[in-house]
Amino acid sequence: MAKHSVLSHDVIVVATKNTGKIKEFAFALEKLGKNTASLLDYPQIPDIVEDGNTFMANARIKAKTTGDVLGVPVLADDSGLRVVALNGEPGVYSARYAGEKASDSDNNTKLIRELKHLQGNQKLADLGQLPDGSQKLSDAQFVCALALYDPATGLFVEAEGTVDGVITDLPHGSGGFGYDPLFWLPELSRGMAELSKEEKQQISHRGAALKLLLSQLEQA
Repeated sequence: MAKHSVLSHDVIVVATKNTGKIKEFAFALEKLGKNTASLLDYPQIPDIVEDGNTFMANARIKAKTTGDVLGVPVLADDSGLRVVALNGEPGVYSARYAGEKASDSDNNTKLIRELKHLQGNQKLADLGQLPDGSQKLSDAQFVCALALYDPATGLFVEAEGTVDGVITDLPHGSGGFGYDPLFWLPELSRGMAELSKEEKQQISHRGAALKLLLSQLEQA
């Protein structure tokens, strides 16, 4: 993708209606001097069916569908949680783990219920406790796949980032969104939801993917 074909645009459209993601993307892209628009600004675009079997496949679907309608470069992500004790679930179904209209609270409640069920059946490894008494239930990984699509060329720029952590049975912090409150970062001895926007950008799966993507754009 030619550098000017994307970076010549003052606004980068992000194919999401998730306000938490919009804020994180806006925070990252403002460093390039770019404003951010989202699907909330384009209500004429119908809900996009994410039927890919990988995070990157879903990111490509969202980026291309939106970009072809609007005729401008579009950045899309698909991200989620892989829990070791659940054999990688919820994976690509992370946003709708508890159902199509599930809230973050619904998904977190189901995740803890599933892990507690395994614990009750003695199918969970004993990972110990945190100083506050909360239990560490399973190792886990956040994954973010990014696809930036340019309808002028039909090409994608892609990047993927991950961050490892542990799912706890009690929330830590009130920031972030999604599964952040249950995601403990052993290296920092803090929960993902306890980080500031700046801190999260430095270590999160989305932050890692954005760094790789922006590096590719700057080198194009």
